[in-house]
Amino acid sequence: MGMDDELITERRSVAFPQVFGYLRHVTGGLARHAALVGCLTEYCRQHELTLCGVFTDRDSAVAVRSPAFVGLLDALELPDTYGAVVPAPSHLGPKRVAGERKRQITASSARLIVVRSTTRPTTASAPSLEASAGPHRQGDT
Repeated sequence: MGMDDELITERRSVAFPQVFGYLRHVTGGLARHAALVGCLTEYCRQHELTLCGVFTDRDSAVAVRSPAFVGLLDALELPDTYGAVVPAPSHLGPKRVAGERKRQITASSARLIVVRSTTRPTTASAPSLEASAGPHRQGDT
């Protein structure tokens, strides 16, 4: 019997890091919510993270300690939790609220993982995007 217990413990140690998702979902209905959860799920699958749950705030008023965010903070205190994952920085709320929320997340020694960071359109890639847009095609006709 003792042998089986050891095997179970061994198996547990190779589990992927556990994360919890957080969404601010005020508009867009169930399809939009499902798409956001899908985005988190796919990201976690690609990066070998275990998505244990997703906390969603549906209130348009943003309080730093909203019910879903407090739930997230509680989950981040669980012993095996690696961090929190959000689809984009905007889900943490307006700048002032987002800054405080980031501080609260990292205060628990959890990591904050952002699927799509704000640095996506870099200044280096902007000119090349403009150059490849429509105007050149007009010369071809």
